[in-house]
Amino acid sequence: MIRWCGAGLAWIGRNGTAALAVSIFIGMALPALSAYLRPYLTVAVFSLLTLAFLRVDTFAIRMRLRRPTLLIAALLWMMLGAPLLTWLLIDLSGLKALGPDVMLALFIATAAPPVMAAPAFIYLLGLDGTLSLALSVAALIITPLTAPFIGELMLGPALPLSVGGLAIQLSLLLAGAFAVSIAFRKLAGEERLARSSHHISGLNVLLLLVFAIAAMDGVAASFAAKPLFTLGLTAITFCLALVQIALSLLLFSPATREDAYAIAHTCGTRNMGLMVAAFGGTLPEFTWLWFAVGQFPIYILPLFLKPFVRVFCRLNVKTVT
Repeated sequence: MIRWCGAGLAWIGRNGTAALAVSIFIGMALPALSAYLRPYLTVAVFSLLTLAFLRVDTFAIRMRLRRPTLLIAALLWMMLGAPLLTWLLIDLSGLKALGPDVMLALFIATAAPPVMAAPAFIYLLGLDGTLSLALSVAALIITPLTAPFIGELMLGPALPLSVGGLAIQLSLLLAGAFAVSIAFRKLAGEERLARSSHHISGLNVLLLLVFAIAAMDGVAASFAAKPLFTLGLTAITFCLALVQIALSLLLFSPATREDAYAIAHTCGTRNMGLMVAAFGGTLPEFTWLWFAVGQFPIYILPLFLKPFVRVFCRLNVKTVT
């Protein structure tokens, strides 16, 4: 039985991008499970971050930190540049007239740090996730500083965000996940972890499935009651994610193509769930629906972009050689 489970995890890990795309639809098709799994969402997030720490090449990340220019530039763009550009476009286009629910949705979609599974998505695409992990961790650390600033610009002083509570939550989450990953490394050993890379990827996909089911509350009902509206909103979340990816690729084109794509994909996968938790889990109906359907591009884009990534990074190899 254990051997069969291990083989199943390895298969899921080898087919991770396809499994992720399927999992988001499973989550929407099983709305009855959402209420049951929602209390375990924080556990799933913690576990995903632990797996990200577990897979990282510590030597490679030390090399990244020795030359921090690219990391700092990507961090500034992701946590300040992209949301400030969004605010500027909102201000110039008059989108504020659509109401605070829309502004809150745009806020959580651009001011949030990357999803904790961002490095796992990069790994699933066959790329090095070290830069993505360093960027994700750095973004988590500075979120209590940047998010209230962006929220003040977009929503004004009534922004219901607890800076101190968010800082404590993030610190505990990061320190705890890092400590657990260190313990696993010592127990398993580097050689065994290297042999189990596909198993770890498979477990990562299963945890993402748990998150998807927990986040999909109300989506199926919205598709049934307002199909065109819900489809349109889903399309907008795809467009926003792709625009962030495209702008990041252009901005960081002087870097290697693998680094540029790692930054771009990380920027396009925002951890809206973390921002929802910061608001105590209570959001207006429109904003909650945006958050829920906003999981579709996060889960599906790795599958659709995989052929592009292969061509994009292969071109980089030819250029270097």
